[in-house]
Amino acid sequence: MMSEGFTIDKFEAAAQKVQEVTLPTPLQYSEYFSSRTGNKVWLKPENMQRTGAYKVRGAYYKISTLSEEEKSRGLITASAGNHAQGVAYAARQCGARAIVCMPTTTPLIKVERTRNLGAEVVLYGNVYDEACAKAYELAEENGYTFVHPFNDLDVATGQGTITYEIVKELPTVDYILVPVGGGGLSTGVSTCAKLLNPHIKVIGVEPTGAASLTAALNAGEVTTLSSASTIADGTAVLTIGDKLFPYLKENLDEVITIDDNELITAFLDMVENHKMIVENSGLLSVAALSHLDFKGKKVVSILSGGNMDVITMSSVVQNGLIMRDRIFTVSVLLPDRPGMLVKVASIIAEQKGNVIKLDHNQFYSVNRNEAVELKVTVEAFGTDHKNQIIKALEDAGFAPKLKHTML
Repeated sequence: MMSEGFTIDKFEAAAQKVQEVTLPTPLQYSEYFSSRTGNKVWLKPENMQRTGAYKVRGAYYKISTLSEEEKSRGLITASAGNHAQGVAYAARQCGARAIVCMPTTTPLIKVERTRNLGAEVVLYGNVYDEACAKAYELAEENGYTFVHPFNDLDVATGQGTITYEIVKELPTVDYILVPVGGGGLSTGVSTCAKLLNPHIKVIGVEPTGAASLTAALNAGEVTTLSSASTIADGTAVLTIGDKLFPYLKENLDEVITIDDNELITAFLDMVENHKMIVENSGLLSVAALSHLDFKGKKVVSILSGGNMDVITMSSVVQNGLIMRDRIFTVSVLLPDRPGMLVKVASIIAEQKGNVIKLDHNQFYSVNRNEAVELKVTVEAFGTDHKNQIIKALEDAGFAPKLKHTML
């Protein structure tokens, strides 16, 4: 086990320090995920944390280790959201000036929240890496103290206080699932776990479209992805932290990659069964539950954040309903005669389907008496119910064809 630079005493001190600014996020037992996986599953809801994510832990602890002279020069960082708000809040608590470089593509709500916490926001570049380069440039020009979002052992120590709290509350935990982006959270969580109890297994989870840790592990060294494409924007990092990689390589027991489609259905699971909003990156540890190849273990999934704009939320919900066959669109051809549309609607109603949209196209064919097209978007209970509705249409003499659903 590699722990150079980290000690139990340091994690304990950090846990005491971050309590000055963090909110309690006690474990929540999940009947739903426990029954689905055959394990005993708890959730660590850092989506309910101050500023909406765990990032305030690392930011505050890092800033607490700086000298008064370092803080007086002003603090600068780069972030697309969660770390930005964490640094802004922590800097305000410490009475320090904060400058945050954010990509121009950052949702407006995250920009405004960062400003409202007292930080000066500089919008630059299209991706995090470009904003980070700008932050380094400004730090060099103005003498600001740079607070890295992840590639820093003090930041990682602050994030590792999550494990300290988990083990204090659930000493017999067997597995901890942790999202992986740049590696700060997963380094702190896994290293603290191994120091407290080497028998605890820690599994890192990253998006398939931005699997920078997996790429580094396969190459045997830190490598940079050519691109990142994932809805888990908080973990869309091209290069794993080089200061963190040795710890991740040593202390993570496994790394799982998750496709975006799995995050969409995990979002629905969390909203419907736990009434919680969790951002896509925070859902990585939830989606990974279905990948576990063991039963009967005590598992904790860390929900790393809940900062999600409502437009993204709406899109995820709609796509999730479509993926689970709870909304589908079917096309039928019928003669253009009075009562035909009602007949189709009646068949769907008899099967307890709910029509949410109709598109009656009379110009499908030159001969309207022969055929017009009716597209019906239907709400169903799931795949079996959807198939039941389609069969009822077939039995009535129609030839339903599934279409791409657009809401």
